[in-house]
Amino acid sequence: MTHPDNRIRKKLLSASQAELSKAGVESFLETVARAQRSLLMLDFDGTLAPFHSDRGKAFPYPGVTSLLQEILGVGKTRVVIVSGRDATELIPLLALEPHPEVWGLHGLQRVKADGSIEVTELDETTLRALALADDWLISQQLEHTAEFKAGSIAVHWRGLDLTAAEDIHRRVMLGWTDIAKYAGLDLLQFDGGVEIRSQKANKGAAVRILLSEMDSNTPAAYLGDDITDEEAFQAINGSGLSLLVRPVWRPTAAQLWLRPPEEVLELLVRWLEVCRDCDGASDEATPAVNA
Repeated sequence: MTHPDNRIRKKLLSASQAELSKAGVESFLETVARAQRSLLMLDFDGTLAPFHSDRGKAFPYPGVTSLLQEILGVGKTRVVIVSGRDATELIPLLALEPHPEVWGLHGLQRVKADGSIEVTELDETTLRALALADDWLISQQLEHTAEFKAGSIAVHWRGLDLTAAEDIHRRVMLGWTDIAKYAGLDLLQFDGGVEIRSQKANKGAAVRILLSEMDSNTPAAYLGDDITDEEAFQAINGSGLSLLVRPVWRPTAAQLWLRPPEEVLELLVRWLEVCRDCDGASDEATPAVNA
């Protein structure tokens, strides 16, 4: 049982984090307002969209799509989605026209705004290890819990009762730990599951590439919710703003914290406002190309 004093401390910490975040966001947006271009990188599930047991129905929170469409329309912000999912799954869910650049599979896959696709090739050791991980799931009759992606396999237990979730977690870790060690793969816990994946799959690497493609003084922000986003937070810290998106704050490398969906929508509204204000102040602004 949690001691009352600990609960009070957690509430005070959350309140303090929330106030710091509001001030920090406004300070950052002042730099966006002064800049000719900016970079906005966003995770999808849990950040722009609520989790859904049917991943094909995880549509963005109401208002998100229209705000991103308007931000893209102003032409001053390069918007990029960075997700653990296959990028081709996300484009229909985003419903943005034209769609922005999307990095999928934790950075292994890049779908540019012009539709061209780049995919990182995997070595034979990784492919054999993923095949072994797949075989093990079949032997345990757990393949129905799995999401198969190029470069990784994720097992999900979100929505199951605690006993069933703990049983799947225990069995998967028992079967996959040695495989991951043998092949040098990452075995990553995330909110509602676990994933075995190539070490080349890294959101932090994707963020570093995106930052390198922009001028060094370009205001850049990354929003994400999960453990898989911590690499991205670490990559952008020192070069831009990292924001944890969760209903409840947790220890993180992110600089600031937003609660979904309200505070994420507020950020997008303010981002659009400052870009429009700056656009009206200068007719010489160069459009940001989502390439």
